Amino acid sequence: MDTTLQMYKVKDIVDGFVYNEFEGKGLFGLLGKLTIQPEYQRNYIYADGKKDVAVIDSLLKGYPLGLIYFVDTSDDNFEILDGQQRITSIGRFTTGKFAIRDANGREQLFSSLPADKQKKIMESELLVYHCRGEESEIKEWFKTINIAGIPLNEQELLNSIFSGSFVTLAKAEFSNSGNSNVQKWSSYVSGSAKRQDFMATALRWVAASHGLEIEEYMPMHRLDKDINELKTYFNTVLDWISGVFRDVEKEMCGLDWGRLYEEYHTTSYDPSKVSASLHKLYEDTYVKNRRGVFEYILGGETDTKLLDIRIFDDATKQSVYNQQTADAKDKGSSNCPYCAIAHDAANSKIWDLKDMDADHVTAWSKGGTTDIRNCQMLCKPHNKAKGNK
Repeated sequence: MDTTLQMYKVKDIVDGFVYNEFEGKGLFGLLGKLTIQPEYQRNYIYADGKKDVAVIDSLLKGYPLGLIYFVDTSDDNFEILDGQQRITSIGRFTTGKFAIRDANGREQLFSSLPADKQKKIMESELLVYHCRGEESEIKEWFKTINIAGIPLNEQELLNSIFSGSFVTLAKAEFSNSGNSNVQKWSSYVSGSAKRQDFMATALRWVAASHGLEIEEYMPMHRLDKDINELKTYFNTVLDWISGVFRDVEKEMCGLDWGRLYEEYHTTSYDPSKVSASLHKLYEDTYVKNRRGVFEYILGGETDTKLLDIRIFDDATKQSVYNQQTADAKDKGSSNCPYCAIAHDAANSKIWDLKDMDADHVTAWSKGGTTDIRNCQMLCKPHNKAKGNK
């Protein structure tokens, strides 16, 4: 890959700057010659009143902003390889998209700054490397230079590696924070549109349905002219969730719904009964893991390990162990009730406390409570094999 160093003034870079507020994209600069956000770039994430302001403060103080990299796409057209967040921040400020505070704490847009400060910003120089090379070289360099700063997350890296029509369409659907579906998605999928989290989830689900990883699925579809399968599968999973569960609870967000759909979508559920079970489990003080409630219900309410049922405390276990052990020694039998009825040498074995586990005499799933009257100590082998705990 060939590189040449060139100096640009801010006023030239932001000449013709266009910003799409709806999609969070800085689009063009240098009178349209510079593409600020090519398809492999992440969305703009500096709009937090801190990072964007820090960029402008650096210019006003004369601090260098660091190297910026352009890719030469033709003799007179370029794309930003690195520096998109900084340049978009500058462009947004000079076009009145956000304000900074002056020494007296007053908010100042670019247009309200004193003329000398406006000039200082516009005359500031940016050091830019122009890069020329094959696509594979450019993408590899893009990954390398993004190790520093706010690093690209995994999906942002994959978007850069497998950029093409498929990524462009997928980003337009799933990475657009203005999409009216974002609020619904956010009930079940964690993360944000800007950081590609919804896109990553949609890709992970559809890829897994084919027995693939995302990095296997994306190159297979890189040049596709539509994302119908991706959208359809994602929406099918979400429609299935909302069809089974009438209630939307905060613990639903971020669960592996793609896996749960594949495992349970052929099972028939009565939404009213599901809702009743959900409310009952949410009200049960013994249930420690509410996030496991949904799979517990989908699986027929049998796997109580998903609920992390509140266990007996150490004092209860010690007390029950002492009583069982004393009774067992009087009878000449094992202090594990299951060993005591066995027909081998174990029926008289006295286990140490460290080799025993507390167990519900009447299982929690059958109405048993987690108190001393419903506690028994079993040797670990029998407790493990007991089944319905």
